[in-house]
Amino acid sequence: MLTKFETKSNRVKGLSFHPKRPWILASLHSGVVQLWDYRMGTLIDRFDEHDGPVRGVHFHKSQPLFVSGGDDYKVKVWNYKNRRCLFTLLGHLDYIRTVQFHEEHPWIVSASDDQTIRVWNWQSRSCIAVLTGHNHYVMCACFHLKEDLVVSASLDQTVRVWDISGLRKRSAAPGSQGPDELMQLGQMNSDLFGGGDAVVKYVLEGHDRGVNWAAFHPSLPLIVSGADDRQVKLWRMNDTKAWEVDTLRGHLNNVSCVMFHARQDIIVSNSEDKSIRVWDMSKRTGVQTYRREHDRFWILAAHPELNLLAAGHDSGMIVFKLERERPAYTSHGGTLFFVKDRYLRAYDYASGRDNPLVSIRRPGSTSGPSTGARSISYNPAENAVLVNSDAEGGSYELVVIPRDGSGGRAEPSVSLRGQGQGAVFIARNRFAVLDKAHSEILIKNLRNEVTKKCTPQVPSLDAIFFAGTGSLLLRSDDRVALFDVQQRTVTAELATPFVKYVVWNADMSQVALLSKHTVIIASRKLEHLCTVHETIRVKSGAWDECGVFVYTTLNHVKYCLPNGDSGIIRTLENPVYLTRVSGDAVCCLDRDGKNRTLQIDPTEYIFKLALVKRQYDRVLHMIRTAPLCGQAIIAYLQTKGYPEVALHFVRDERTRFNLAIECGNIEAALAAAHELDEKDAWHTLGVEALRQGNHQVVEFAYQKTKNFDRLSFLYLIMGNTDKLQKMLKIADMRGDIMSRFHNALYLGDVEERVKILEEAGHPALAYATAATHGLTETAERLADELDELPPLLPDGGKLMIPQSPITREENWPLLTVSKSLFEQAFGANAAAGATAAEQGGGAGAMGADDAMAMEEAGDAWGDDDDLDLGMGGDDDDGEGGMGGDDDDDGSGGWDMEDLELPPDALAGAGGAGGAGEVESGPFVVPTAGVPAAQRWASKSPLAAECAAAGDFDAAARLLHRQLGVVQLEPLRSLFVEAYLGSHAAMPAAPGAPGGSLLVPLERGWTESSGAAGTGAPAVVAKLSTLEDDLRRAYKLVTEGKFSEALRTFTRIMQSCFMLVVETRREVDEVKELLSIAAGYASALRIELKRKEIAKDDPVRAVELACYFTHSPALQNVHLALALRAAMSSAFKAKCLATSASMARRLIELAPAPKVLQQAKQVLAACEKAGLSDAVELKYDARNPFVTCNGTFEPIYKGSKTVSDPACGAKYSPDCAGQVCNVSQVGKVGADGSGLMVSHSQAR
Repeated sequence: MLTKFETKSNRVKGLSFHPKRPWILASLHSGVVQLWDYRMGTLIDRFDEHDGPVRGVHFHKSQPLFVSGGDDYKVKVWNYKNRRCLFTLLGHLDYIRTVQFHEEHPWIVSASDDQTIRVWNWQSRSCIAVLTGHNHYVMCACFHLKEDLVVSASLDQTVRVWDISGLRKRSAAPGSQGPDELMQLGQMNSDLFGGGDAVVKYVLEGHDRGVNWAAFHPSLPLIVSGADDRQVKLWRMNDTKAWEVDTLRGHLNNVSCVMFHARQDIIVSNSEDKSIRVWDMSKRTGVQTYRREHDRFWILAAHPELNLLAAGHDSGMIVFKLERERPAYTSHGGTLFFVKDRYLRAYDYASGRDNPLVSIRRPGSTSGPSTGARSISYNPAENAVLVNSDAEGGSYELVVIPRDGSGGRAEPSVSLRGQGQGAVFIARNRFAVLDKAHSEILIKNLRNEVTKKCTPQVPSLDAIFFAGTGSLLLRSDDRVALFDVQQRTVTAELATPFVKYVVWNADMSQVALLSKHTVIIASRKLEHLCTVHETIRVKSGAWDECGVFVYTTLNHVKYCLPNGDSGIIRTLENPVYLTRVSGDAVCCLDRDGKNRTLQIDPTEYIFKLALVKRQYDRVLHMIRTAPLCGQAIIAYLQTKGYPEVALHFVRDERTRFNLAIECGNIEAALAAAHELDEKDAWHTLGVEALRQGNHQVVEFAYQKTKNFDRLSFLYLIMGNTDKLQKMLKIADMRGDIMSRFHNALYLGDVEERVKILEEAGHPALAYATAATHGLTETAERLADELDELPPLLPDGGKLMIPQSPITREENWPLLTVSKSLFEQAFGANAAAGATAAEQGGGAGAMGADDAMAMEEAGDAWGDDDDLDLGMGGDDDDGEGGMGGDDDDDGSGGWDMEDLELPPDALAGAGGAGGAGEVESGPFVVPTAGVPAAQRWASKSPLAAECAAAGDFDAAARLLHRQLGVVQLEPLRSLFVEAYLGSHAAMPAAPGAPGGSLLVPLERGWTESSGAAGTGAPAVVAKLSTLEDDLRRAYKLVTEGKFSEALRTFTRIMQSCFMLVVETRREVDEVKELLSIAAGYASALRIELKRKEIAKDDPVRAVELACYFTHSPALQNVHLALALRAAMSSAFKAKCLATSASMARRLIELAPAPKVLQQAKQVLAACEKAGLSDAVELKYDARNPFVTCNGTFEPIYKGSKTVSDPACGAKYSPDCAGQVCNVSQVGKVGADGSGLMVSHSQAR
């Protein structure tokens, strides 16, 4: 049993499927009727007007009605669209058990515990027949689908068949019955006592207990019944009699409901023994039993058209199928192989021929109806097919198809069977099958013999799928794994929902993993590409030739692009299973195994795919030729950042306006705003135009919205004092005091400001203004009028006059910006009459010198002031120069349009002019570019480039990941230097804020790099500079300036973190430099520590002097100096053995003669006095060791150490977690991926 939907509720007593929609009604013991969508799994509505349990419910076949009957003795007719009860039919005197609409007539039949069956006319809302004869509760009654019969079941142990053909004469429209109540009462009495309109045709006796249910077969003269005697009985009838055919035994408690299956020769029954049983009608035996643990079953319902059943139980209901309807199929080349009616068939896509190839063995009869072919796998090399089935817990059949090509229903040349699941071919003569019991994959040959066994390390392995030659996809509960059969290893994994089907594309580069509600697209190595979620079940899928995955749900054909975009192609009336997608045709199988071809329109997803792949020439072609339209395309283009393309499709002015604003097309926005003529639209246009610097449109928008204050300020920053004067007059006419004052302030008109303040009743302010700005006469006049003068005003007042603008061009932007590809394609003809110049052959293609020469020669050739020849470079109307059509004087002008030039000359002229041509027309705002610093930092693995871009946080994260850096303060100055070194300061325009502009500097930039740059910032730190520093540090060590040398080596080491080099060889040099600097820094710290404690602890000083000599980074000259110092210290401390050891090592270095002589003398003295140490030292020269940079103690070979990933300095494990004393930035014991100083390391 395949459960499709399940609910939890009170006891379900009645069920009814909607004939067309995916709905089911459930009437509950609590008195509620629920309307469910079983595909979506949602509760649509609930109807709660019955008082007490509702035991019967039924949908009308064509009207938006359903009927219900309950324990309140009422039959209610509902309109589910209006969500209300239309009327109530009263007449029953006890509980109503079942109700049902007639297929054709406006009748309802109801069965009741009052021992009667009533037939109602729901149009006239009256009872037209009462069927009496049962002498106990009538448990059910239902109409025959085609004949005028009613069958009823009662607790009087009988099943009755009623002939209601007499009711046809009495079926009338509403109101046909007379209004006389006495006549109605007389007719009712006649019905109660056995009228002739409905008579008993048969009485079926045979049950030993009360009968709970009886039902007709939809087409055969059969009746099935179920009773409290735990038996299901099959009855046959003819025109004269009815008799018992057989009894089906197996239920352990009362049989609640029983019915014939609409599409198969089976009977389905359920019982209070908590089971649903399926019976074979021909063999009269049970074939399947489904049980629940705690719930008794009460009711069954079958869908009138689909293979769906529903059962109600104590705690809800279930919608289920008895078997899978998906046909088993696979495609190879131009042929579809599929299983139908026990035959393996081949369908040729080209010719449309469908031929049976070989017969397939029928599974055992005891296996039940759901044991048909589940999947098949085809082997073209051997012309063999594996047919998988669920029979016997999972089995397969290996069929070799005869090669004679005779077709027909031949027997297979080879047919072998075996146990296992998901058998698939993995090679020419090998196939794999899953032994689920042992979690093993068995590799077998074509003789069905096991050749290999694999036990993959995949928990809960329950299915295998084909994944190319020698590979399998393994499915577990929450993931799929790619398994290499030869190596017996899992090579890749991908977390997924429970995968049901796997579909590979033609070249096996991508795979679609289909689960119940999800489509996952992955690469050949199971790298996740995208996921699409659906609310209803995904049924099948196939790959289009373009690389688009087309799939079906229960009611749609959909597509999925590689980037995750999806959409609906068309709707489906019934589910289909895709087998092939080719162009605008989709080949599929329906649930009956019939091949069908559906026509689709792939334009939408091909258009989107071209956008995703940036195939803009194809996009332009489709825009011009394909019938693309609709809100979905517009929304998609807008979401993906192509509003200028969406603008081409839109005709609605409001949408056009919004899209034009989004893509910065001021001209289109202005035209749309004119059509809309709304204040909000003009305001939005003004804001966008101001952002672009098109102050002409801004001015027009402010004028349309009468936004005087913004308009005045616009004129202020434009420096247009004439229009500011007009705004002052307009403010005066409007009587707006504040606006007048602002305009006077903008103009610097002191007299006007004084006048305004005086008129506004502020004489004190007027006096202060006049006195401050030197208007003596006006100030004296105002002083005479004031009772009290304001306090003394400060001296040195200055007139507030706004600065004049730097430029006063038509519009602020002076940069000529070329339009985008789509704008050039759609909007090249935006200006009227733009012909020759736009084609590249007019005067617009001339050089500037040529145009100027012709301008100067104009006087000698006559007065051409009235001609619009387009020579001036300010071609507002878009005319193309000398090729224009305007001819005011009728002389024909230069007659250049009659000159026929050869195509190669035209092409040459166009090419020559195109290089220097500047597109005329309205300014197009440049798209906001990506700042150079952001471009540098994006996805750069180098800390130096991130710091140069100013993204210190990213640089710190990279250093932490690569080198374990946790202390950033020592690197602060390096970060700042990197940033400052990648930018140059240039003076800005006069009066501009900030005073200077920061210009990004790029590494390796040349003139050929152009505006795009190289994408790499200039870096301050250079390898050659650090090598010079290294030589200087060596010199400091030689001179004994250890503190200064330590600072230099530390600086070199930290600067290595901020280097950027190009080649692998340079990377090796940086690593070597870092190692040397770290080694010297570590050694110098030991020597400085020795000098610090030499007086207080001479023994410890000797030890440190010895440790110093074991620093591996020391050059020979420095090592000789260290050995000499250690030799002297040890000799003075009477550690003669140690001193002798240092002397020998010094002699081996062959130092200067003077030093060599001293070493030999010390060695002789030590040997003469005896090679022994007066004090015990923590030093063993024979045992290799490194010095801990935290404790300055030796760590001998074999002992555990931890290191700083930044510089490699060694420490004892106790120091883990501390900041390294050598690099001063790294964390001891941290993990690091290694220093990255070149992009070549990331490749």
